[in-house]
Formats: sequence, structure tokens, C-alpha cells
Amino acid sequence: MKRIAYHQLIEWKNKDNKKPLIVQGARQVGKTWLINEFGENEYKNYFRFNFEEDNQLHSIFENTLDPKILIEKLSLYTNRKIDEKNSLIFFDEIQACPKAITSLKYFYEKSPNFHIIAAGSLLGVRVNKPSSFPVGKVNFLDLYPLNFYEFLIAFGQDLLASYLENSSLATLDLYLHERLTEFYKLHLYLGGMPEVVQDYIVNKNPVSARKIQLDILESYQNDFSKYNTPLQAIKILEVWEAIPYQLAKENKKFKYSDVKDKARASSYDSAIYWLKQAGLIHIVNQIRDVKLPLAGYKDVDNFKLYMLDTGILGAMLQISSNLVIDPIALFKEYNGALVENYVCCELVKLTYKDIYYWKYERGSAEVDFVVQNDHLIIPIEVKSGTNKNTTGLRNFEAKYKPKRVFRTSPKNVHISDSFINLPLYLLFSLPKIVKELD
Repeated sequence: MKRIAYHQLIEWKNKDNKKPLIVQGARQVGKTWLINEFGENEYKNYFRFNFEEDNQLHSIFENTLDPKILIEKLSLYTNRKIDEKNSLIFFDEIQACPKAITSLKYFYEKSPNFHIIAAGSLLGVRVNKPSSFPVGKVNFLDLYPLNFYEFLIAFGQDLLASYLENSSLATLDLYLHERLTEFYKLHLYLGGMPEVVQDYIVNKNPVSARKIQLDILESYQNDFSKYNTPLQAIKILEVWEAIPYQLAKENKKFKYSDVKDKARASSYDSAIYWLKQAGLIHIVNQIRDVKLPLAGYKDVDNFKLYMLDTGILGAMLQISSNLVIDPIALFKEYNGALVENYVCCELVKLTYKDIYYWKYERGSAEVDFVVQNDHLIIPIEVKSGTNKNTTGLRNFEAKYKPKRVFRTSPKNVHISDSFINLPLYLLFSLPKIVKELD
């Protein structure tokens, strides 16, 4: 299964002054598979050490963090020589061994020629002591579930994906638009978890795919209790289970009172932070004003929470697979919760880490997403159906005069002056489109 991140790993390998690389991401997004493929294909010697599976590894890091001694011990442990030029060292589930995390600092400072990748599904929530983390001594790569481009390639649609990636912004032939829309609807149901997608490709059975989604959900919920106190685990679960049903409402702003009657931020903020650090949710804050940089106008008290994957969201909402064949229902089900969540995930995968929404001070009109692309501010309104109402977008345009305004919807490409309608399946090309139009 081809991943865009593979090319980022190649770029990291070819750097002259590389740092140890930490690959971050939630469980089941494909970190281990990706690094295994990279190690087997791009290096003469590949060494994987899993700190969750093998507790004996911890003792190697117990008494020293000197890279030369560590390499000697790891070589003896595997009965294979680890050299600087032709070897990749992979520390998997590194969060289980804090001293191994700290060792990355010394590898960078004393033995920078070794190629080291570390990964950990819960790295963000397990490392609580700043002194144990090698700040400034490592590079990061974030891995997410498959985006729509990767989804097409997984289904063997390389030519179709390449066509979308390289085509200019113009209305697509009706045949192509309908074909891409069918794949998009399937993507909404399956999501982008590699195991789910692969199972459906092999078995063509939505029931089997849903079973894997439910298994992934169970593994996430097990982590809540495994890595937290019982009280904190309950609060995390309460927030987690509340998100799909808050997204299903017309007003998708997160409300603590919907988690539990009379609940307050002080009781649940740490639960939201845990879910964010575990890579399971995306937080989209409201902005008080639209000026550069957008981060300076973030309203920390008003926000929406989105799930890391539409397939996981659909499983939690018990979305039926028969909606995949309905051209209307899947887009409209649950007030477009799936579609808006999909857009958020696609934007995050495009490295728009800071994503906001804007609300008109008079009335209920709002713009679903606002992102910053270099010097440009990009407002994006999401339509799950064919409704042409763009009140929020027009209010935003009248007040702030952005160069372009975007709507993303099931409709084909349409351009009218500063207004651009992007089909939902074309959202992964947004940075390229913005660059072409600038």
C-alpha cells in the first residue's frame, strides 16, 4: 500500500545532517508497516526493536546512554553488526522505554551518522517529563489514515489519482466526476485505516470492514484504562463517546454539558488533551478575528472536536453500509457529520495543523474551516448536499475581502470570479490549486 509519507522518509534518509526521526500517529494508522517497508527496501541491514514486546531491551538502556556502547549491545543482542552506513535502526513503541527516548539526544550529539527511526502510538501521552524528551535533537513525521489520494492508489487507481494530482482546475467530464464520487462515498464509509481498506479490497465485504473498525475502537478504549487512572479513563471515554453525537447536531460546537449534565471545562479539559496527544481527535478553534497570523486570534473557549477518521466516526454512529450506494443519503446523514469530519481530516493531512472556524457576529452563519496558506487566508465552506446557500462564506467575503473563497461539496468544479467550488474528492489538491491561482 503506497503512502505519501514514504517519500518523506526518503528525503530524511538523504539529508546530510539528519536527526533521529520520530514517526507519530495513532494506533493502526500504519506506522510499523511503513517503516518496515522503508527499512527492507532502502537499506542493506534493517533492525527493529519493539520495546512493548520485549522487556529485555529495557535493560540495555538501564546503565548507559552512550551510543557506542548501546550499538555494541544491540549488535550482540541481534547477533548482527549494526554499522553506520548501511543500517536502519527502528525503535518501535519507544514510549514504553523512556530512557530509549532520551538516548536519541545522545545519538544525535555523539553518533549522528546512525540512521534511527522511533515510533510510538501513545508517545505524546506517555512522555510527561520534559527532561526525558530530546527537545531539538529529533525530527518528526506525522502519519495519519489514508487520504483520498492514497485511497485511490490502494484500489489500483493510480492513473486516476495521477490525473487528479496533475490536472488544472477545470470542470471534469461527467463520467470522471461520477466515478470519483463513487470512490469518495466508499472512502467516507471505510475511512483510511490501512487494515480496513486492505480487508475491503480483498473481501469486498463491508461487514468484515466494519468488524475491523469496531476492533480498532476497542483497542483505543482499552488504552484509555491502560494508561490512565480509573477516574481519568472514565472522563476520556465520556468525551470520546460524546463527540460523534455532537458532530451529528446542526451546531457542532463542543459543549461540556452534552458530555455530562452541568459538566465544566475544568473536569474534562485534561481528557480532551489526552485524546489530542494520542492522535485520536482534531481540535478546531473559533477565531475572534481574521488577521495574520490566525493563531493570534484563536478563541480557546470555543471549539469543535473531530475524529481522526471518518470510518471510525461512521462505526461509532452505526452508519449502515447500504448508504454507500445511495447518492443522497450518505452525504446528508447526521447533518453532514461524516463529510465535515472528512474535510477536517484532509486539511490536517495537508499539513494545515492550525485549523479554525469563523462565526458571523450577527446570526448563526459561519464558515466551517479557515486555514492559513503562507500569506493567504483561505475560507472553506462545506456542503454535504447540493444546497447552494453560502451565507457564511459571503458574509466572510464581504467583511474580510479574501482573494479566494472556497466551497467544497459533491458538485463538480465551478469557478465564478473569486468563488471556487471544489468537489470533495479534490480537496487533497488544495495547496496546489491555491498556488496556481495566486
